[in-house]
Amino acid sequence: MKNLIIGQSGGPTAVINASLFGAVKAWKEAGQPGHALGMLNGIEGFLADQTVDLSETLSEHDLALLAHTPAAYLGSCRYKLPEDLQDAVYPAIFDNFREMNIGFFLYIGGNDSMDTVDKLSRYAAMTKSDVRFIGIPKTIDNDLVLTDHTPGFASAAKYVAATVREITLDASVYQQRAVTIVEIMGRHAGWLTAASVLARKFEGDNPYLIYLPETPFSLEQFAADLEHAFAKSSQVVVCVSEGIADAGGTFVCEYSDAAKLDSFGHKMLTGCGEILESFVRERFGVKARSIELNVSQRCSGMLASETDIHEAALAGAEGVRAALAGETGKMIAFRREADDPYQITCLTQNVTAICNLEKKFPREWIAPAGNDILPAFLPYILPLIQGEPEHTIVNGLPCYLYRR
Repeated sequence: MKNLIIGQSGGPTAVINASLFGAVKAWKEAGQPGHALGMLNGIEGFLADQTVDLSETLSEHDLALLAHTPAAYLGSCRYKLPEDLQDAVYPAIFDNFREMNIGFFLYIGGNDSMDTVDKLSRYAAMTKSDVRFIGIPKTIDNDLVLTDHTPGFASAAKYVAATVREITLDASVYQQRAVTIVEIMGRHAGWLTAASVLARKFEGDNPYLIYLPETPFSLEQFAADLEHAFAKSSQVVVCVSEGIADAGGTFVCEYSDAAKLDSFGHKMLTGCGEILESFVRERFGVKARSIELNVSQRCSGMLASETDIHEAALAGAEGVRAALAGETGKMIAFRREADDPYQITCLTQNVTAICNLEKKFPREWIAPAGNDILPAFLPYILPLIQGEPEHTIVNGLPCYLYRR
């Protein structure tokens, strides 16, 4: 009798718990004699023996709520395993596996989480361990390679598109010239910011300008783009990725001294919207404001995509099936079969070929001037944001599952 253990890692999303739901449900349906255990706060919590028995604690009612609950029910972490597989942390982890009779390890996360799956699976092969390791994709950035898209992206994209549409309506009520800058998550890949193009209600509508990290950003060109936009409308909405950088590779947010490093050594890219706001005000003498969507992009369960929820649960279930079938060192991936009618199939990909790589937004979907998104993006994104989940509402508010 072997147990399954599942963890969640990295930034939460609106549907990461749907993957957990799918995995636990598939484990129960497989009729396994072992238990489905959860790591509290990912591999970091597991090292501290912080686990919970999901088979015992989650009722059918809880599971139904879990599928529609945003954030990470098990808690998350940003813990990077050492590159040296001889490090003492690896035998400590595998000692815990033996003590808890773990046979199957699922990790739900993005790029750094797939790095964890890769290292643990390679250590298992080196030490002849029979524990099987499967990665379940999750990231609003949509930057994992070898998969058509990642769970979490579609719901965040839907939130961005809907919110920017409302911002543009609000911005349109005044006559005076003004610029509204919306800063959207995206360190090196502009998938989420590109989704703001869906906010347009007609051709030539706001947001007039959209800038991604995939193309160099120039303040002088930005000023020229604004002049052109003001010729069309007194109200201009601009959407920018937090990671836009100039031709020399300097992030716009670094034009201020506020940029800091996170626990992985990545620059914490917030503040480019405020920098551009000040630039617009000084250059044009017009009203300017910046809006940072921040964590609301990834935690809005009420604007989640039903398609995204379904696919996140599917990825979790397929992860269990792959592990039970004997696969290890793999990530569940989506292959798109058709746009209309939309259809995908699941497959497994070697996690070594995925971790520490980034899938950029296609250059052919960006306008030559680097300030807009082309219509070729629409057949890709539109199927992903379809459908609205039926929420459990209590006293006018959504009912979510909390861990106590």
